[in-house]
Amino acid sequence: MPKCLVLDLDGTISDSLPDIAGALNRSLARHGKAALPLEQVRPMVGDGVGVLFQRGYAARGLVPSDQDMAEGLADYTAHSTDETYLYPGALEALRALKAAGWHLAVCTNKPGEAARILLDHLGVLPLLDAVGAGDSFAVRKPDPDHIRLTLHAAGATLEEAVMIGDHHNDVAAGKGAGLPTIFAAWGYGPAEVGKTADAVATRFADVPGLCAELRP
Repeated sequence: MPKCLVLDLDGTISDSLPDIAGALNRSLARHGKAALPLEQVRPMVGDGVGVLFQRGYAARGLVPSDQDMAEGLADYTAHSTDETYLYPGALEALRALKAAGWHLAVCTNKPGEAARILLDHLGVLPLLDAVGAGDSFAVRKPDPDHIRLTLHAAGATLEEAVMIGDHHNDVAAGKGAGLPTIFAAWGYGPAEVGKTADAVATRFADVPGLCAELRP
């Protein structure tokens, strides 16, 4: 079976924070509330759009309705590529892994439509063997079954896989599935998360070498 790198999306492959915060703040503006600064939104990211809106609205003393979340998701999907960019070295590293025979899969709590639009825009989608999104299965990170099901869709096994992400959900899901884990230090998660991972990547160019060390 091929080796496989499972990647988180937001904060790992791309800096999506400006567009995520933009959708949240436009939604808050419809209720006459002031925008949240990027640094306040940053720790809210990682558990899916619904949880993000709950946290963002709570910061302004509100509770989002189902309509708020549906409209917010539609707005984000329509604007998910406005200011989001690929982290430096990401495409080169992923191409190097593909050339070395690795499969690649994304496991994200972002809804599937928005994830695929973004990955296609970034030029990453053609490199992927599977996308396990937040609405692809009945579970999502930190549930390790999100990793297992994504790997199955990619035609890979747990015994040959590595997980990389910037969030505690990524490391927890990877470890729960029995995978060696890499913490993406450039992302949104605090440095403390790196202490629970098997390796820390400080730049994307580190990733192919770490994968080779973790799955020789």
